[in-house]
Amino acid sequence: MTVTAVDVLDVRFPTSRSLDGSDAMNPDPDYSAAYVVLHTDDGHEGHGFTFTIGRGNDICCAAIETLSEYVVGTDVDGPAALGDLYRRLTHDSQIRWLGPEKGVMHLAAAALVNAAWDLAARRAGLPLWRYLSGLSPEEVVDCIDWRYLSDALTPEEALAFLREAEAGKAERIEEVERNGYPAYTTSPGWLGYDDEKVVRLAREAVAAGYTQIKLKVGADLEDDRRRFAAARSAVGPGVRIAVDANQRWDVDQAVEWMKALAEFDPWWIEEPTSPDDVLGHAAIRKRLAPIKVATGEHVHNRVMFKQLLQAGAIDFLQLDAARVAGVNENLAILLLARKFDVPVCPHAGGVGLCELVCHLSMFDYTSVSATMEDRVIEYVDHLHEHFTAPTVIERGRYRAPTEPGFSAEMRRDSLVRFSYPHGPEWRSN
Repeated sequence: MTVTAVDVLDVRFPTSRSLDGSDAMNPDPDYSAAYVVLHTDDGHEGHGFTFTIGRGNDICCAAIETLSEYVVGTDVDGPAALGDLYRRLTHDSQIRWLGPEKGVMHLAAAALVNAAWDLAARRAGLPLWRYLSGLSPEEVVDCIDWRYLSDALTPEEALAFLREAEAGKAERIEEVERNGYPAYTTSPGWLGYDDEKVVRLAREAVAAGYTQIKLKVGADLEDDRRRFAAARSAVGPGVRIAVDANQRWDVDQAVEWMKALAEFDPWWIEEPTSPDDVLGHAAIRKRLAPIKVATGEHVHNRVMFKQLLQAGAIDFLQLDAARVAGVNENLAILLLARKFDVPVCPHAGGVGLCELVCHLSMFDYTSVSATMEDRVIEYVDHLHEHFTAPTVIERGRYRAPTEPGFSAEMRRDSLVRFSYPHGPEWRSN
């Protein structure tokens, strides 16, 4: 199965008009996708994307175009070929200089790698989480780039974890297909929402079966205290409320701010400071205990995750399906989390991310961690209608995807309407 052509589209949704996605660092996001379609000589397609919040999406598209020459003409049939493709996209010395393995080029690699996995799963007739669950431990390990990881996790240790998880895997697959995977919702908590809307949406979330919600914080302390108090009163003491500062604070400020919110029983503080500051996260975690610390949506690569885990800097690891270089790198991150016994609770606050990350969490449960304890996947309730196999939530849980592929394909009419800058949605505004 050889890739014959790559289409790249700049797709943007004007979410800034309703303040969906607004937080202390990103007040006016337009959720966007640098979108990829791989075409093959046997007629199959692979769909993938990387996520941005508007300006700069065109830069990601240009980067994908640059990397496409490494994809056209290559075989992407099977895990070994997918491992080779991942390395080809991340090992070129001249392109690597632009990172290395971070930034726009890594986002571009994510779009292409994810599209290739979507293609492989479609050709196998399986949703990606089932396709991954059917790989042997050896095939999973061979998909991973082990450079820079051996001081924390060796391929032999990873093999042992995967082989251990073989016991009971069939039963866990059946359980996921029957009961899905726990979710939490950020939809009540966008910073641009007024108190009345926060309270209404928080109550609706609990009524819908969620046992955890999340609020954005970090712009104004008194506003945060008022909103948090209102939300806590609305949902009661038995519902977990996480908070997310989106990198707004310095270390001391994060500690002081969270101590002022402690009376409302926050479950975790997410991205309290710069996502690059491993030691800062470790200091915050130590000083704020028992309040937990979570981060990951802006972590560049597996090496930074390794350091966060080695430093004891996080209680929850929030991998992102399209920030690191796609499925292969996320397999390494899942195994690192297993080594350090840190729950994975993926980031999904963007267009299409809910559709993608549930596959990774379900594979984590069936084949890596073998547990759902303290594990939840983020959910936001907008833009799913643009996908051909949209996420479905039932009683506060992700329903297991059943359509072949990575659930990444957008509807053709949405691709046309929201194409930037010439699509009808953008021409008319």
